[in-house]
Amino acid sequence: TEVVSSEIRISGLICKNLNPNFSRPAGDGNINDYFLNNNKVIITDVDTRAVVRHIRDKGAMNAIISSDNSDIESLKAQLAKVPSMEGLELSSTVSTKDAYTFGNENATYKVAVLDLGVKRNILRCLAERGCFMKVFPMHTSIEDMLAWNPDGFFLSNGPGDPSAMPEVIAEVTKILDSGLPIFGICLGHQMIGLSSGLKTYKMHNGHRGINHPVFNLETGKGEITSQNHGFAISMESLEGQENIVLTHKNLN
Repeated sequence: TEVVSSEIRISGLICKNLNPNFSRPAGDGNINDYFLNNNKVIITDVDTRAVVRHIRDKGAMNAIISSDNSDIESLKAQLAKVPSMEGLELSSTVSTKDAYTFGNENATYKVAVLDLGVKRNILRCLAERGCFMKVFPMHTSIEDMLAWNPDGFFLSNGPGDPSAMPEVIAEVTKILDSGLPIFGICLGHQMIGLSSGLKTYKMHNGHRGINHPVFNLETGKGEITSQNHGFAISMESLEGQENIVLTHKNLN
């Protein structure tokens, strides 16, 4: 398994049982050591089903893990200092600092990637489909990306509230106006929506995991997807929009 980010991006892991063993012949370490080496915390023996039920009722929320302090009021005071995800811009904490290329430079297509928090496996999937990519930091101007002479643009996934990124939205508007093909996943898809006059909102508890059904309105078929997002594009904001065609609808 290849790590799809330069480091662990979560602050901690909550689980019922932690298995310290690994069974893959090519494995070179266990998950406990992996977290220790990255200075990240794991808490075990937690009734995770009860946690999920609580989140389903109360909505996604911040949490705190402590091994040296069991005073609830003290922990609550620390937790209160953590900002809400709504209105929080986080892409700048994970976007690449310097542009780099990925894939075979003799590939069929050249794709400029705006890195809002891209997963390396997405770049691999595009490379397998004939794309040579140059990955740019999130605040790169369209002029700097066009100077590379790409055939199209890809806006990556990433963390945080999409509406808290006005500079990126403004740049994506220019990309849309360029007439070149543009493709977005997750946060990148929401950037395209916001640049086209749509609205986004923070979901009650987000979509996490595999087997999320999406209805393809053009083919009439269901598509099974994996998803991991806490914000979504508002269906209501589509009303009266003449420059947008709705092609897919999340059945969840």
